[in-house]
This record gives sequence, C-alpha cells and structure tokens, in this order.
Amino acid sequence: MIRFLAKRFVHSFFVLIGIVLVVFSLFQLLPGDPVSMMAGYSTTMSEREEMRKELGLDKPVSVQLVNYLNDLSFISVYEDTPQNEYKYDYQKLFSVNDSQVVLKKPYLGKSFQTNKRVIDVLLEYLPGTILLSLAAMLISTFLGVIFGVLSALNKDSFWDHFFVALSTFGISIPTFVSAIIISITFGYYFGDFTGLSMTGSLYETLPSGKKVMKLQNIILPAITLGIRPLSIITQMTRSSLLEVLNQDYIRTARAKGLGFIKVVFVHALRNALNPVLTTVTGWLASLMAGAFFIEYIFKWKGIGYKTIQAVENMDLPIVMGATIMVGTIFILVNIFVDILYAFLDPRVRIDE
Repeated sequence: MIRFLAKRFVHSFFVLIGIVLVVFSLFQLLPGDPVSMMAGYSTTMSEREEMRKELGLDKPVSVQLVNYLNDLSFISVYEDTPQNEYKYDYQKLFSVNDSQVVLKKPYLGKSFQTNKRVIDVLLEYLPGTILLSLAAMLISTFLGVIFGVLSALNKDSFWDHFFVALSTFGISIPTFVSAIIISITFGYYFGDFTGLSMTGSLYETLPSGKKVMKLQNIILPAITLGIRPLSIITQMTRSSLLEVLNQDYIRTARAKGLGFIKVVFVHALRNALNPVLTTVTGWLASLMAGAFFIEYIFKWKGIGYKTIQAVENMDLPIVMGATIMVGTIFILVNIFVDILYAFLDPRVRIDE
C-alpha cells in the first residue's frame, strides 16, 4: 500500500511539473507585454523598467523558470528582506547563508486587473465550482443509477431502448449547446413557470448592498453539467447490472427462493455499483474542468467564470494559476479514485 502510494505521488509530481512547464512556456510565447498590462500605457519607460525588474522579467528565461517553481513550492528559499516577507507572507524555518528557507502558500503572482494575489482570487471562486460540481454529480448519480437499473431490468423493452437512446444523445450533445438550450428554455421561455433565471450565482447583491443566497440558481447549471456523466452512469449501471445478473451466485440466490427485490437490490446491485462508484468519483475532477463554459454561460461565479473573464482581459496570472489549480485537483482526485477502487474491489491488489 505504501509502495503504491509513493509510486502514484511520484508519477503525479512529474505530471504536475509537466503542467507547470507547459503553462510557463505558454506565458513566454503569448504576445503582449505583462508590464504594459499591469501598469498601463501612461507610465514612463523608467517606471516600466522598474516594474519589469520587480517581476523578474529582466532575467533569462531559465532563471525565471527556477524562480517560478520556487514561488509555487510550499517550502521555498528567499532573501530575508521585508519586501519578500510582505510579498510572500511566509513563516521562517531556518537560515542558509543570507537566505531563509520558508513555509508559505504557493505564490502564483498578482492579477493584472486587480493587483490581488492570484491564489486569494482563485480560493474566493473555488467554492462555487466545487458546489456546482458536487450538485451536478449528485443529480447525475441519483438519476443515472435509477435509469440504468430500469433499463437493465427491462432489457430489450421500450424503456430499455428509450434510456439507451437518451443516454447516447446526452453523451453526443456538446455541453455549451445544451447549456444555451436549457438556459433559454427553462430560464426565459418557461421562467415564469419554473421560477428560474437564465443566469445567476449562489450569492447575489441587492440594490441595498446586502448579499442574499439563491440556491435555485444552481439548478439549471447543475443539470446541464450533469448531462454527460448522467448518460455514462446510466449505460455503465445497465451493462454492469446485466453482467452481474448472469453470474452463478445470482442464479443460486434465485433458486433458493430469495425475493426479486432482495436479489436485485441487495446482492446484484451492490456488486454492480463498484465500477459505477469509481466512475462517479473520477468524474468529479472532470466536472470541475468542464464547468468553465457552463459557469460562463450561466454567469455562475466559479473558477471557470473567472478564468474566461481573465482570458478576455489578458489577465495571464489568473489563467496560469487556474490551470495549475485545476490540474492539481485532477491529479489528487485520480489518486483518491485508485485507492478507493482498491478498497471497493478485493480483486485489485494495489500492493503488487
């Protein structure tokens, strides 16, 4: 078990380094001057040069890369100056010559638009994305298991063909297309009947300045985001349950006179849901990455909404930070899925 975890963390570390290198390379290759974006074009040349020096952009690319990796690390090495202590907000561990080994949050730079720390901006928007992903996964899992069970128990019937066709359609339709259709249909045309809006976030500010929670705003984006996993869970539940129902121990249970409900829901379904549960857990990370356009279309304030805004405004530190954060979450969730699957399925021997 320890060997498996160590191997997975080492592999994940190199994947994360790869993501960081790609993000850093894109930052170097993209057109535009970061200093001009931050300072504007009304500043003098000397002020821009001073800002370029402060950002470390006057140094070779290799030195910039080393500094960037140092900034991203929880344990870093900096010169012990008041400016660095204020900039990185670190806790000193021990000294090495004229430098300090420090403990801190990953430093992703500052936003070109607001001059706020990127990590603070992303952490402000992260709960919205997590909440939306969890809501979408709960909806898709609940309905997907029900549809899959009904389809398997009525194999080759009208309902079986209906749920299979519906799930195939759900997998095929692009997410941004379904988002636009659902937003217009249920938020505009039937808005008076549903009581839902085309756009909205978890918290909305009234004209008086007071913030109010509006949970109904999560319904449409969560349903839209859950369409694809719902379709996959439906098909996986159907195929897995059909396979289990043909096992010898199920036929033995029926021969012993166990009732239909007990055979299906106690013996068959419990074993059939192992691969489904693994898929559900793995999809959570994918939903966080796939929520970008959903959040933007529904104006749901999450990391995706903020990242697309940053792309429009050429706020590159926000884009880079969001990419690294989502990649890190994806890696950690995948490690958790591997461990969970080993516990759920005794046929898996992760220590081998």
